[in-house]
Amino acid sequence: MMLPSLIREAAAALWANRLRSSLTVLGMVMGVTSVIAIVSTVEGMQADIERSLNAFGPQTVWVTRFGEFLSWDEYIRRAKRKKLTRDLIPLVEQACPDCAMVGAEAYLHGRVKYGSRTAGHVDIRGETPNVMEMRAFDVILGSYFSEEDEVRRRNVAFIGYEVYERLFQGADPVGEKIRLGGEEFTVVGVAEKLDGTMVGGMDDFVAMPLSTHQKIFRQPGNPVNLVIKVASLERRQNAIDQLRVLLRAVRRVPYDEEDDFTIVTADSLLAFIDDLTRAYKVIMLSIPLLSIIVGGIVIMNIMMISVTERTREIGIRKSIGARRRNIMAQFLYESLMLSIVGGGIGVLCGIHVGRWMLTSLMDIFTTPTTLAIVMGVGISTGVGLFFGVYPAMKAARLDPIKALSYE
Repeated sequence: MMLPSLIREAAAALWANRLRSSLTVLGMVMGVTSVIAIVSTVEGMQADIERSLNAFGPQTVWVTRFGEFLSWDEYIRRAKRKKLTRDLIPLVEQACPDCAMVGAEAYLHGRVKYGSRTAGHVDIRGETPNVMEMRAFDVILGSYFSEEDEVRRRNVAFIGYEVYERLFQGADPVGEKIRLGGEEFTVVGVAEKLDGTMVGGMDDFVAMPLSTHQKIFRQPGNPVNLVIKVASLERRQNAIDQLRVLLRAVRRVPYDEEDDFTIVTADSLLAFIDDLTRAYKVIMLSIPLLSIIVGGIVIMNIMMISVTERTREIGIRKSIGARRRNIMAQFLYESLMLSIVGGGIGVLCGIHVGRWMLTSLMDIFTTPTTLAIVMGVGISTGVGLFFGVYPAMKAARLDPIKALSYE
């Protein structure tokens, strides 16, 4: 019977000061809404990046000259490395038994034109035909270019879904001519739209045979990245070890020096992105957490005012037998009710705000996870409990005689 009575008394006391209670709850609502929205957004972006990287499949391995780096000095140091060339493909095929498929790709950025329409800052890729087989997405229109296109250095292009929408706006592009690098290319196919949208260039690309790419976009040494599909996920580490031994031998890297190349997997890319964004995640979460703490301070201030205003009431309760723990519980429940109501409303608002931010602004759909909801409710409840203890203790310690004589 004690708990229902305490809840009724707390609700009645808060209802008696509806405006003050509502404004106090509003501060908690805003803080919790921010926490839920930001946590949902961060987790949605993380899941989206994972989906984007999974488009290449977990069995795909890249060998690059640069790899992941965080500083300009590191970039300069890696730029001095010997370039990788497509001549390595037959060597890898012979010396890496756990490598099921070996290809190469080259990248640069440029503009693509179709009639009066232009798509700027597009990834222009040169790929060996087998690279398409290593990717985990399908062709929705036309086909990918062939081995014969590669051998004959034909000007054919396979375009990403974003380029297709920007240039052709729903019309059939197969057989149409586009211009890039000062030459005309015939569109042979369109890639499906990927689920992920947070990794730039995933849908915004034009691919052509690597031989054509190297013919038109001449670069010193014609550098490439090797793209390798291992025989199975279980044998991926064996394949990486075989690649490392082969490349160190071919490139004559001394035994006491580090690799002059980088072997990259989807897992290592994801770990790199996690390390890169960890500090930003902490900063993003610290701002709404500070607002929740401010909301807790407001609750404490309101409860202190409430104790002062109800001093005679406390004296009357004590005079008719109420103990310290009864008085303390009454005020503590009022504080908890403010924070729990604010937290609950904040969770509901945060879910809708998070979905709106992800779907409307970022084109990502995700459902807020249990972690986000538990964080919102748990933090608001903890704040209400923490900042409600002192006013409750102050009320419980009042001397009943002095309280009764308080004006």
